[in-house]
Amino acid sequence: MAATRILSVIGRKNAGKTTLTVALARELVRRGQRVMTIKHGHHPADVDREGSDSWRHFREGPAERVLLATPGLRVLFERSPDEYDPVALARRYLGDADLVLAEGYKRAPIPKIEVYRPSIGAPPLYDPDSPDVAQWAAIVTDDLDFQAACRVVRFQDTMWLQLLATLTQDCALAIDA
Repeated sequence: MAATRILSVIGRKNAGKTTLTVALARELVRRGQRVMTIKHGHHPADVDREGSDSWRHFREGPAERVLLATPGLRVLFERSPDEYDPVALARRYLGDADLVLAEGYKRAPIPKIEVYRPSIGAPPLYDPDSPDVAQWAAIVTDDLDFQAACRVVRFQDTMWLQLLATLTQDCALAIDA
């Protein structure tokens, strides 16, 4: 079995990270890859309803872990120290994936595809003088004049998504599960 590989999709707020992550996942699954994702969040997630049985198990129990099992879906609630290392999270929870797409994690030492849209009014995260500039696998943008030392893919390019999916497969970091 091949090693699980990981790559991060990064960008400024409202640049289109989630849209790209979902599109890449769909294309990679179409290619026969087993894809899993991690979404970096800055605020506590509210994914359960107060007073529901699973909420009570977790909040009132207080169980360390609660697995909500429904037809076709499993949700794990877990009490754990703040762990934001996407490689450690992928090893612990997603080790049977072919590819893990980690949305966010701009500071993690893993390959990155940045979504850059000048229309949101902020510069790219990419900095050619940064010591971690080699982590950028690509930048996808609608800026026709943007240049960088890494691969620049334009939304206007024919087959831009297929190109990014191939780059993802080629550049993702292998992790031992």
